[in-house]
Amino acid sequence: SMTRHGKNATASSFYSYHERKRDAKTSGWGTLHERLGADSFKPFDCCSLTLQPVKDPVITPQGHIFERESVLEYILAKKKEIAKATKAWERQCEAEAQKEKEESNAHNDRLLKKFNALEGTPAHPGAKVDLSQFETPRAGTAAALLSNPLKRKSEGGLHTVPMEKVRAKGDEGVLSNMSDGRSKQLPSFWIPELNPTAAASKLEKPNQKVLCPISSKPLKLKELMPVKFTEAKADEEVGHHAIKSKIRFICPVTHDALTNTTKCAYLKTSQSIVAYSVVEQLLKKEMIDPINNKPMKESDIIEVVRGGTGYASTNDVKAKLYRPQLELQ
Repeated sequence: SMTRHGKNATASSFYSYHERKRDAKTSGWGTLHERLGADSFKPFDCCSLTLQPVKDPVITPQGHIFERESVLEYILAKKKEIAKATKAWERQCEAEAQKEKEESNAHNDRLLKKFNALEGTPAHPGAKVDLSQFETPRAGTAAALLSNPLKRKSEGGLHTVPMEKVRAKGDEGVLSNMSDGRSKQLPSFWIPELNPTAAASKLEKPNQKVLCPISSKPLKLKELMPVKFTEAKADEEVGHHAIKSKIRFICPVTHDALTNTTKCAYLKTSQSIVAYSVVEQLLKKEMIDPINNKPMKESDIIEVVRGGTGYASTNDVKAKLYRPQLELQ
C-alpha cells in the first residue's frame, strides 16, 4: 500500500481548499482575500502619508495623524491635479457644445435645402424647375417628380449608381473592405485608437474637494489641528517597569505608555493626546480638561486611530483585491 504522502499529498479524490486558493492566486481571476498582520500597519505616532515618526503632527477630525509638511504638500498636489482635470473636462464640454452647434447648423442647412428644392418644383406656380440635378434611369421618373414633388428618395433628389459600380450578386468584392482601393483608406483594425469605431473615453466632472487618503473624507486645511505629544523620559517608570527605548510618548495625566495597543484620545481644548481611560473619567464626571482646566464638550474629544496590532478588534485586518471574475458557461 502507498503511504499517506507517497504522491506529495496530491492524490486526494477531492479539490481541497488549499488547492483552490493556490489555483485562484495563480490564475489571475477572482477576488483575492488576505489577512493582514501587525507588520502591515503603521505605528500610531507615525504620519499616515510618509509612515515616519512625526515631528510637527496634526490630526484630522476622523483621528488620523499626519506630518504638517507632508499633508500640506499632499493638499497642494491634489489641488493641482483637480485644476488640471477640471480644465480638461471644460475643454471637453466646449468641444461637445461646438459639435452640437455644428450639427444644428447642418440640420438647418438641410432643411433649407429641402425647402428650396420643394419651392422650386412646378407644383407651385411661377417657380422654375431645374431637372438637371435629377438623373432619369427609367422613363416616368421626371413625370413622377412633376406630379408629386414630395415623393423623393433623398434630400438632394434621386441619386443613381453608375453602371460601372454595379456588381453581380455573386461578386465577393461587394462585402470586402479591401476592394476599390479602400484598404489604404481604412486605419489598422488592430490599433483601437486608429479605428473609427473607437470613441475617446468621456471625462467625468472631477470632484473639487481634496479627500483624505485614509478615510476618503474631505480634507480641509482649516480642520487640521496641532497635536502635542508628551515625550517619555528614559529614567521614568510606568507602574513597576521602566520605559523601554521604543516607547516615545506617554499620557500626560496617567503617565501610562502610549503604544499601538493603547486606546488614545485627542483633546481639542489642550491639543494633547491622552489615554482613553482619562476620557472615560471625564464623561462620568465634570467635563473639564485635566491639563488646563478648561470646560469641554463631547465634540472636543476625538478618538485617535490606533496603529497595527494584528487583531481585528483594533484594525480592519482583511484586505481584498478585486480582479475579473471568470464565468463558467
